[in-house]
Amino acid sequence: MVFILGFNFPESRLVKSALRSFYGVGPQHTQRLMAKLYIHDTARVGTLADKQVLDLTAELSSMTIENDLRRKVQDNIKRLRDMGAYRGRRHAMQMPVRGQRTRTQTATAGKLNRVERFG
Repeated sequence: MVFILGFNFPESRLVKSALRSFYGVGPQHTQRLMAKLYIHDTARVGTLADKQVLDLTAELSSMTIENDLRRKVQDNIKRLRDMGAYRGRRHAMQMPVRGQRTRTQTATAGKLNRVERFG
């Protein structure tokens, strides 16, 4: 098991998928990080040198990810709601925010606007 930023990863897991498991780190961030640290696309977590693991942890700790990013998104939505903006009211009513149709197919928006975004 390799310990990266509070998470244990099995040694057989790809570095690419291990990085993508962090909230806020997608495919492009993963690709940039791996290129910056000279890590191959098919590298496994167990094959990383200790220096590479430390560099990876340092890079991830300098980024806004996990709870900090969740808190930031929640604060932004709360700000919109407090301001009385249209988007904030749509979030409060659990309706689509970005102009999707509301005559049908609003179930997904209701689910998304309910999840941990209310403060």
